[in-house]
Order: sequence, then C-alpha cells, then structure tokens
Amino acid sequence: MTDTLQRLLRQREADSAPALLFGDQEWSWREYVEESTRRASALARIRDPQRPFHVGLLMNNTPEMAMGLAAAALGGYVVAGLNTTRRGEGLARDARHADCQIVLTDADHAGLLEGLDLAGARVVEVDSPEWKQLLASAAAERQEFPEVEASDLFMLIFTSGTTGEPKAVQVTHEKVSFPGAHLAQMFGLTDQDVFYLSMPMFHSNAIMAGWGPGVACGAAMALAPKFSASRFIDDIRRYGATYMNYVGKPLAYVLATPPRPDDADNPLKIAFGNEANDKDIAAFAQRFGCWVQDGFGSTEGAVVVSRVPGTPPGSLGRPQEGIKILDPVTGQECPPAKFGPDGEVVNLDEAVGELVNTAGAGLFAGYYKDEAADANRMRGGMYWSGDLAYRDEDGWVYFAGRTSDWLRVDGENLAAAPIERLLLRHPDVNRVAVYAVPDESVGDQVMAAIVLRDGAEFEPREFEKFLDGQSDLGTKMRPRYLRVATELPSTATNKILKRDLVREGVGGAGDPVWERDPRGSSYWRR
Repeated sequence: MTDTLQRLLRQREADSAPALLFGDQEWSWREYVEESTRRASALARIRDPQRPFHVGLLMNNTPEMAMGLAAAALGGYVVAGLNTTRRGEGLARDARHADCQIVLTDADHAGLLEGLDLAGARVVEVDSPEWKQLLASAAAERQEFPEVEASDLFMLIFTSGTTGEPKAVQVTHEKVSFPGAHLAQMFGLTDQDVFYLSMPMFHSNAIMAGWGPGVACGAAMALAPKFSASRFIDDIRRYGATYMNYVGKPLAYVLATPPRPDDADNPLKIAFGNEANDKDIAAFAQRFGCWVQDGFGSTEGAVVVSRVPGTPPGSLGRPQEGIKILDPVTGQECPPAKFGPDGEVVNLDEAVGELVNTAGAGLFAGYYKDEAADANRMRGGMYWSGDLAYRDEDGWVYFAGRTSDWLRVDGENLAAAPIERLLLRHPDVNRVAVYAVPDESVGDQVMAAIVLRDGAEFEPREFEKFLDGQSDLGTKMRPRYLRVATELPSTATNKILKRDLVREGVGGAGDPVWERDPRGSSYWRR
C-alpha cells in the first residue's frame, strides 16, 4: 500500500533528527511536524466551511513554505502552488481557478496581490502579527484532522498548455509519496543525507524530486530561497548537502561560474533532475565529483523516459513500459528513425510522433476544473503528452519538440499567446508572433517578431520602459530576442507560419534583431 504524506509525516513526530535547515536556523522532524500541525490548526480555525479548503502558497523556498506544504499534508486539505514569477491578472486568475479561500504569502510577495481580484480570498502574511496571533490561538486548541487516502488530492501545481492559459495539475498524496520512496530507494538515500532544495517549491520538480523524497526517507532538507549559481558550492558545503534536485538550466548556470581548484572537494553525491544536456551533465559530474542522473517527464507524470547506462548522446533514454511514439493522426506507432552519413535523421516526417502512455494515465489525476484539457490528454484510454519524439532501431528516444505552442524557459513552460497579447499593447506594434528559439545551453529562449505600424521606428530604450511598465509581465516572459520585421510569413487565411520564423532563427532572415543579456533588460542590436 502506498503511504500518504500524512502518515509519513506522523511517523516523524518524535524524531529529533534535523528536518529543515535555513541559514543558521534548524528544525528537527519533531519540531517540523509540530509547527506544521499548528499551522494546519490555525487555518482550519479561519476557513470557510462552505468553500473548498484550498490554500494558496505564494512564497520562495522558506521554512514557512515548507511548513505550508506539510501542514496541508497533515491537515488533509489542498495547497495551490502560486508561481512567484506570475504577475497581475495572470496571478489572480491562478488563485481564483484553484479556488483559494486563503493565500499565505510574505512581505516579499504580498505586494504582488495588492489590488487583484482574488474572489474574496483572505490574504495572510506569514511574517505579520496576525499570523503569530493565529498560531498562538491554534496552539491552545488542537484541531482534529480528517484521515486521507493515497488517492486524495494534496496539491494543485500549475503548468502551461496548448490554450495559453495555465492548467492546474491535480497532485495526489501518492503522486508525491510514491516517486519519493522510489527515488530514495533508487539512490540509496537515508535519514543520514542532506537534500539541497533550491528549485521553486511551487514547481513539480521540487515537490516530487526534492521535498517528497526527503519526507519519504527522513533526510534533512536545506532550503535556498532562490537558486543562485554563485552561492551553489558554498551552500553545498555549508549544509553538508549530499543530494540535489534540478530542472532546466541550473547545471549550466553553475558551470558558467569561475572554476575553483577545490570544486570537487564537497559532500555532494547525487544530482537528479530534468532537461540538462549531455555536455553539462558530464562537465558538472567531473567538476564537482558527483553522479548526475537526468530524466524526462512532466508535471502530469504520465510519461517518463529515463537516462540509463549506455544512453547515446542526445537521447532522452529508455521509455517507461507502455510509452510509445504514435502518429497523432493515425494512432499507429511510428517507425524508427533512419540516420544519414552525418548522423542526421532522413525520415523525420514518418519517424516523429507524439509520446503516448498507451497503458493509461499513470499517476496523472487530471486537471482541476478543466474537462476539455482532460479530454485532450486522454484519448482512446491513452495519455497523449503533447511532446514529439522519435526513436532509433535500438529503442532509444530522442526529443523532437512540442505539438502545442509552448516555450520551455528555465525549466518552466510558457505559452506564446499571453506574451503576444501583452506586446500588442504597445501603440506602435501592429502584428506580433512569439516563438521558441534554442537556448545556448538547454531548453528555449523567447523570441518575438514584431511588425510596427506604418511610420513607426523601433526605439530599444522606449521598448524596455514599456515592458517594465507591464505589471503582468512574468520574469521569464520578457523576450530575449526581438525581430523587427517588415512582414510575417502567413498562410492564405492570414495565420502566421511560426515554423518559418523558427527555422530562420535568431538571424532574422535579414530583418534587424535586437538582443538582451540573459539577466538584463536592455536591448542591443545584433
């Protein structure tokens, strides 16, 4: 029987071993469970019984964020991870869609909620006197919590999809506890290990590959509010971290820091995550003297491809049993790829298909309040991932792109349409297309091709100020490249042919292209 997170945490309520590490602060498992229980009691006292007991968490990786997760597991209610990079109406929409009746936030993020329509949700700052008073009252009167089952809902984690609006993936207790126990067993992780959690805890990677395994094996969890490449190795040594999780480009960011002669002198044993490229995996393992295990999966969790010994360069690895590559039109399995003399695939049209779990949904419990999205994912009793891939004669899987209009930036999915709508607010922008171009390391960068109104000229400094003034511009939505085009390739029905723009890349096919530094906001002419 799969354990619930509630039972796993209760098993630690007398454990004096360290559970949370944050700067110079430390909480034992006993203290972690006790403090989290108190928070669940406080929230139960102020909840509206006529509304779903859903609590939004809008914080970085702080002790309060970690306690907010454990409180939901112990209290038998649902948390919604609110993305700290979302802004304005997008953030408000997520909180409303998740039916949050309470939103816990802190002084660093409370301002993001000011003036937003949260459908009556009560906003509570965890560093306020109000929260301290609520916790003090809860300590005097313990609440009785409902017993949960493995299939009960624990968390809503937002991801982006083909429609351009984030979808809330329903994450059950078993969807966290099962992979948590599996990873702990696979890597031999125990209560003697220290996990380094620097990926955002509103994201599935941090929950299923970081916090979940930590709860499963009783390891200490060292929290970094945000990932920092410059602080990485110092943090690993400071906390004695033996395990870390990652998604996207953290390995590349760390490798970009100046190497030190003693880099390999550290306690890190295992780095596990998604979306690192072969070059960075090898370089990171060599530089820091650890084992890097990279896999392929999504928040939904229905399709898993794992790198195993012998995985060829460029391949995602071996697919989980039941995962096949099917033609989305015919439903038939695609033939293996054929390679030319230079390693190029010569039959892409027939070899590329969609990654499909033909055995069913796996641990995917559906999207919250989105029957249309569920129906799109589950067709013919099979889970269609929306990810394109091909396989070679030996069964190794290679990623080929996405069926929908997604961008994968720094480990997060972004949709193009909301960014396009935002750019069209500029009075001089007449037409726009947003699309993905390859990142120099892994994943995508945001590129926008804009057509200005007649007589207008592109002024980079003015455009930067315009972007700065958009309150709902998420931190990862700002285009890295801006192509100022005279025309956009279109079909006869005036639909923009983004595939042509993608093929022309950052060169812009002769159009002027402006670029900004990865960490900056100013644009310069390429």
